[in-house]
Amino acid sequence: MDKKKRVVIALGGNALGNTLPEQMAAVKITAKAIVDLIEEGCEVVVAHGNGPQVGMVNNAMIALTHEDAQQPNTPLSVCVAMSQAYIGYDLQNALREELLNRGISDIPVATMITQVRVDEHDPAFDAPSKPIGKFVDAEQAKMMEEKYQYIMKEDSGRGYRRVVASPKPVEIIEIGTIRTMVESGDVVIACGGGGIPVIRQGNHLKGASAVIDKDFASCLMAKELDADYLIILTAVEQVALNFGKPDEKWLDNVSVEEANKYIEEGHFAPGSMLPKVQAAVDFAASKPGRTALITLLEKSRDAVQGKTGTKFHA
Repeated sequence: MDKKKRVVIALGGNALGNTLPEQMAAVKITAKAIVDLIEEGCEVVVAHGNGPQVGMVNNAMIALTHEDAQQPNTPLSVCVAMSQAYIGYDLQNALREELLNRGISDIPVATMITQVRVDEHDPAFDAPSKPIGKFVDAEQAKMMEEKYQYIMKEDSGRGYRRVVASPKPVEIIEIGTIRTMVESGDVVIACGGGGIPVIRQGNHLKGASAVIDKDFASCLMAKELDADYLIILTAVEQVALNFGKPDEKWLDNVSVEEANKYIEEGHFAPGSMLPKVQAAVDFAASKPGRTALITLLEKSRDAVQGKTGTKFHA
């Protein structure tokens, strides 16, 4: 790369694991891929999902209410904040260690606990669709619906998961601080889990019972930071048409117009690849020269160099 590029990375769940021990191991691999980009000369901002983690925190808080009748139920927005902090703790330590292992000692790493405003009238509140927590079988799902009043849905043939509202992000409350940190040379971890969902009530920000899609929040943050690249990391090296079918076709370079056509034709699964492609298209279309990439974590450096991944451009 000829000049320094500003990159927002949206980490998928596979970059973090599903349990605390898995996360501790996964972030070491994740850190290597991120530091690869830093060595390429990129300014890096990291966002991440929190589906399994926020579900785990929420379940733990519910268990606490059963042990202690005086303990009120913990709002989902607080669970998101908790997940941001402990994921950020692991990520920033792994990144710092990997930087030092490569002889880079002048790049601070910090996590910003980030609130993201949503519209209280967003129709998503009437149609919960965002999966959180672990996969369970049909019998466990029925029990959770009856006992906790959760809404449980089958997810991609892998079992059942709780679903909650997933409103679109409107405003990143701490964006000014994030921008200042990035411009001072920090590696910033922000908008974890899509951000803590809040609704504005005068000067007060009230937590909302929702989880914001991290790809949409990452797209908004990338636009607000005037990033050159939005890199959405997932479980496949490239985006495919007719995924998993005999006529499967992997995509290399895709224009905004082509991508919108594929979206209209229903090629991408809602709640899976669809929001990633929508976020990539939104960012690529937002300003000339902006590029979005979807690829595997370990292929992120190759993707920025144009060697792999699916590239979205205006």
